[in-house]
Amino acid sequence: MSDTSADVLIASAAPDVRELANRTRELVRSALPDDVVETVDGNDIGFGWSTGYTGLICVISVYSRWVNLGVVDGIDLPDPQRLLQGSGRRHRYVRITRPSDLDQPGLLELLAAASARASRPRADR
Repeated sequence: MSDTSADVLIASAAPDVRELANRTRELVRSALPDDVVETVDGNDIGFGWSTGYTGLICVISVYSRWVNLGVVDGIDLPDPQRLLQGSGRRHRYVRITRPSDLDQPGLLELLAAASARASRPRADR
C-alpha cells in the first residue's frame, strides 16, 4: 500500500504531533460518511464532498506543536460545549494539543452538523 499525501504530511511532523494528527484523522474518518473525499493542500488535510473548496466539511491543520480541526462555516453551527475557537468571518477550529482533546463532549456532534450543512453534489439525473 502506498502512502497518500496525507500520510506523508503527517509523517513529517514531530512524533507527538504525528500521534495527534493520526488520531484526529481517525476520528474525522469515523464521524463522516464513507464517501467523503480526503485531499491535501499545504499543511492541511481537507475532508469534503469533492476535491475543491465547494463541499468542504472540515480540515486538519498540522502545526509544530498541535493540530487544529477546522470546521467550515463553524460560526453558524451550534456549539453548546464552546469548543470552537477563532475570529475568522466564517470558519472556526478546535485546537488539539493532547489526545484527550479528541474525547471532548460535543466534538462528534460538531462534525455531524458540519457534514449535514456542507453542500453535497447532486447525482446526475
